[in-house]
Amino acid sequence: MGNFGSFNRGGGMGNMQQLMKQAQKMQQDMLKAQEELKELEVTGSASNMVEVTLTCDGKMTGISIKPEAVDPDDIEMLEDLIVAAFNDATEKAEEVKSEKMGQFGGLGGLM
Repeated sequence: MGNFGSFNRGGGMGNMQQLMKQAQKMQQDMLKAQEELKELEVTGSASNMVEVTLTCDGKMTGISIKPEAVDPDDIEMLEDLIVAAFNDATEKAEEVKSEKMGQFGGLGGLM
């Protein structure tokens, strides 16, 4: 039994240091990916009348509305177009975010 005890003590510290290095690298890579998401933009559209641009971390950076989409008698339609374009952009941003952060498993949402 004494032989097993000394065998188990041998590589424990080296493995722990290696795991810590891997964890630190993963954290750095995750932070870098999150910073990239702040810069990447996607554009969603609705009926080619309204476009909404978002960063992949969810910040709206622009909106474009064609003049023919503005009907003072039908503001509700314009509101619906804006919502649809925003939702389209949000879906695209989520796809990009999923692609970038998927490699980190469930950890991406923790940071």
